[in-house]
Amino acid sequence: QVQVVESGGGLVQPGGSLRLSCAASGFSLNDYAIAWLRQAPGKEREGVVCINSGDRSTFYADSVKGRFTISRDKAKHTVYLQMNSLKPEDTAVYSCATGFDKYCSGYGSYGTGAGAWGQGTQVTVSS
Repeated sequence: QVQVVESGGGLVQPGGSLRLSCAASGFSLNDYAIAWLRQAPGKEREGVVCINSGDRSTFYADSVKGRFTISRDKAKHTVYLQMNSLKPEDTAVYSCATGFDKYCSGYGSYGTGAGAWGQGTQVTVSS
């Protein structure tokens, strides 16, 4: 059974940091492009960042460039999202997803149709 599970969310003050983790069962994250998406209340889901499978190229939304970093630990079959300098506008449910492609083209639409994604983890940035 294919399953994706995110962890690491929580409440953090503005300027703080969090690291999210993404793990999967039923397939290996190492084999596919993996994206993080987020959805804030009343807003459309947004593709935050994606990492290719083979060449590990990364693609960031302008809103998080320089603050967020995606990485893989292939030995642990885990993908991480390091989030620094967090802002209140980063508050959202963050989900990990794949379209079962090796490259990130179209990653903003991951989480719909074919592919796999998790339930998400809540990130709240507030003082």
